[in-house]
Amino acid sequence: MSKEPYRSAQRVFWITDNGSSHRGQSSIDRLQSWYPNAVQVHTPIHASWLNQVEIYFSVLQRKVLTPNDFENLVDLKNRILSFQESYETIAKPFEWKFTREDMKKVLAKLDDKQKMAA
Repeated sequence: MSKEPYRSAQRVFWITDNGSSHRGQSSIDRLQSWYPNAVQVHTPIHASWLNQVEIYFSVLQRKVLTPNDFENLVDLKNRILSFQESYETIAKPFEWKFTREDMKKVLAKLDDKQKMAA
């Protein structure tokens, strides 16, 4: 936020989930006190579709934005749009491998650790 273009931008949107470290009005107030031009936007609490967005941005980061060596914003925009056009022709739905049974196992392990710590 201390570097351009963020420092002089009228608004910079920070998209955050509802994790305990950035939930609620106190988080919004804290961010605004640090950066007056920051606007915090919380994702919906129950929004599994966001996982798909996170996966897409992860692919975009690895395949397009690293290394960050763009001459200007126009080049960056063109690279992202070009990738998007290409990705839409090859993309397939992601297959979830983490099942309810997997979650039950994780929760059982956590429960066991808590019992041992007590």
